[in-house]
Amino acid sequence: MALVRILNGITPTFGRDPFLAETAVVIGDVVMGDGCSVWYCAVVRGDVNSIRIGDRVNIQDGAVLHCTYQKCGLQIGNDVSIGHNAIVHGCTVGDKVLIGMGAIVMDQAVIGTGSVIAAGAVVTQGTVVEPGSLMAGVPAKRIAAVSKDLSEGEIERIAKNYGIYASWYKEEGGQGAEPRMNTDRHG
Repeated sequence: MALVRILNGITPTFGRDPFLAETAVVIGDVVMGDGCSVWYCAVVRGDVNSIRIGDRVNIQDGAVLHCTYQKCGLQIGNDVSIGHNAIVHGCTVGDKVLIGMGAIVMDQAVIGTGSVIAAGAVVTQGTVVEPGSLMAGVPAKRIAAVSKDLSEGEIERIAKNYGIYASWYKEEGGQGAEPRMNTDRHG
């Protein structure tokens, strides 16, 4: 069972049909919309400021969502995918955004709707990313507009697929399989 923790009298709240992996952590002032998923070892820590997450957002394994005390909350739109080991901190993320694996988005950055933050990119503090931008590098720079193929083939596909993946886990009732001994001596 995921760790969902009340902090300073504030309980995280979830919309309809969430999936929280057993090792996910959600703390404090967090409000999630419908159909969200928080995967293994992901942390959503609303301890020092508020975190607001739209509908159908997937927060993949090892990602960290956090804020800055008395300065920057975190706002995430609808149909957003936050890749494995990404850090999203005290910023605003529009709808239909893909934040790639290992990317970092810092305080007061604004990520426009329909954008892609490439794997490993670092969006520095206060950067404003225009809608439909493909950002890459350290520090992240706009390298192209998001094409229709990239939008449909990655942003929309990944967001949709994570809803499917979550349904597999829900169907299993959250129960792990019994361990099996490998009897194949040749493998």
